Amino acid sequence: MGAPAEERAGAARMPLRIVDAQVHIWAPDNPKRPWPPEVRDRVHRPVPITAESLLAEMEEAGVERAVLVPPSWEGDRNDVCLAASRKYPDRYATMGRISLTDPESPARVARAHDEPGLLGFRFTFNTDRSRPWLVDGTADWLWPAAEKAGVPLMILPPGALGAVKRIVQRHPGLKLTIDHMAIVRANRDDAAFGHLDELLALARYPNVSVKATCLPEYSTEPYPFRGMHKYVQRVVETFGPERVFWGTDMSRSPISYRRNVTLFTEEMPFLDDRARRLIMGQAICDWLDWPL
Repeated sequence: MGAPAEERAGAARMPLRIVDAQVHIWAPDNPKRPWPPEVRDRVHRPVPITAESLLAEMEEAGVERAVLVPPSWEGDRNDVCLAASRKYPDRYATMGRISLTDPESPARVARAHDEPGLLGFRFTFNTDRSRPWLVDGTADWLWPAAEKAGVPLMILPPGALGAVKRIVQRHPGLKLTIDHMAIVRANRDDAAFGHLDELLALARYPNVSVKATCLPEYSTEPYPFRGMHKYVQRVVETFGPERVFWGTDMSRSPISYRRNVTLFTEEMPFLDDRARRLIMGQAICDWLDWPL
């Protein structure tokens, strides 16, 4: 991807250390720990993925680490993911959830680096309720607070990249990752990437990165989903592999964990060894300051 020959040769000799940029684990809905009733129907699987069951899947697929993201159907709680990150600190770290309307949330952002296992926070703006929060003032406190504290954020903003552009222009010190390449969940194939030029325009801001996560869900083709490769290639070439992060969102993936890996490591010839090393793990760890 444009690196000097000696750097490419060095990268080729390094082992490929694979880090999943997004996986959900959760506990079951029960009276002692109930899920909010308005989000219970969002659950991806009837049986929860646990820290231990995920480790078994990761071992089989050759995945060394995973960034845990608490799922929306549990509400704004981080206990399960943080417990896993503290129990297995070399395997897991957490991008937590907090409420944008809780008066205690600014203080939680300010002291995020003091919480073991927590690397930053993730927010979704993809429902009728949450989509307006990017523009109606609800989230306005978050961007300067995270910028001041040096806390990375991940956001899912389908259909709202114009608002994201204004945020990153105003807060150049804010580390912001765009989840799932900002694809609208209902779209498939070429329609899923109709916003791509708008996404690529954000590459001019060095504080913006992209998660190339759960891409198989947005294709009607069989593995290896060749129709989407040209879009991945454009994202990698524009942002650079230092700012593109592979991941599965495994709880909703239509293919196996191993095939999620080989989709990028074996089926995309436009990725050289250096790009694969970065996209498959090194880049997300560098971005979140989670050293391998």
